[in-house]
Amino acid sequence: MNGYKHVLKSFQKSLKERSDSLKKRIHDWREEPTVTRIEKPSNIARARSAGFKAKHDYVIARVRVKKGKLVRRAPRQGRKPGRNRKTQSSGMGLKRIAEIKASLKFPNFNMVNSYLAGEDGQFKFFEVVLKK
Repeated sequence: MNGYKHVLKSFQKSLKERSDSLKKRIHDWREEPTVTRIEKPSNIARARSAGFKAKHDYVIARVRVKKGKLVRRAPRQGRKPGRNRKTQSSGMGLKRIAEIKASLKFPNFNMVNSYLAGEDGQFKFFEVVLKK
């Protein structure tokens, strides 16, 4: 096995076991803004398989997305049976929402790919690879 496979296996193992270092890292990520530009990816093997290269044209952004369904506003001006649900599905996955948030933050970059970096009970964190 080459080095990247070992790195990938160790990262997957830490995700499954919820190691203390991962918990601390995710706790620190919660304090950051929603879209953050980072110097290097947390999982280099996964980033390279997603298309990342260590060049000036490539940027990694960590995006925080809240888990769960969207809460709808209460219906106005009388009873509306079609609007009586409290939550609704956004119609797209959380990964796609993260990619859109990163594209809006960095409009002069093109989105290449993204991958899950970690999650807790409230948020999912994705790392999005962007290219100039």
